[in-house]
Amino acid sequence: MSDQETGSLEILSRTAARLRPWVWPGDPLPRLLFFTDPVRVPDPEAVAERLPAGAGIVYRPFDAPDAIERGLRLAAIARAGGLLLLAGADPALAQAIGAQGVHLPQRLADSAAYIRRGHPSWRITAAAHDAPAVRAAQQAGAEAVVVSPVLPSNSPSAGAPLGVAGLAAITASAALPVYALGGVNAKTAGALVGAGVYGLAGVEGFGA
Repeated sequence: MSDQETGSLEILSRTAARLRPWVWPGDPLPRLLFFTDPVRVPDPEAVAERLPAGAGIVYRPFDAPDAIERGLRLAAIARAGGLLLLAGADPALAQAIGAQGVHLPQRLADSAAYIRRGHPSWRITAAAHDAPAVRAAQQAGAEAVVVSPVLPSNSPSAGAPLGVAGLAAITASAALPVYALGGVNAKTAGALVGAGVYGLAGVEGFGA
């Protein structure tokens, strides 16, 4: 990763430190969450190795044949760097690679309570695209939600961006921490300060 990319992570870290505080009953969740994507970020290990201590990784292999092997490499990087590792959508994968929990897509958010019963120490977050989904994730037992898309995104599945005002309307009624995902990078993150989010999440934005 280049010096410019490292500088971007420093900017994101400083911006995240200015976001909404949250009182946690135990260890706080990271302020920064890097979401892997095998197409958009083909070398997630390079990004993971530069993440600041205390950041998090959401590992999404999307059924790649080497999912466990790459997950184990990321798990080793996470242990060495003091990072939180969550497996995307797949509790079995989380167990196989020794992740500390899971991140659930919106369609699976209602499984949070079931997963929690089997893994009481896991961290569980969920995706949400609107205020009702945020409430549903909270009721299911998610610790935090990742709201997207906030800004224009390169994700092929992203819908119309919520915008900063739309995001702020969601966070105003949220009773759990909210991360902003979608178009978040070192240039855009500053616009999210004051929008009520707890943390920043990104894909390419964490390596550019």
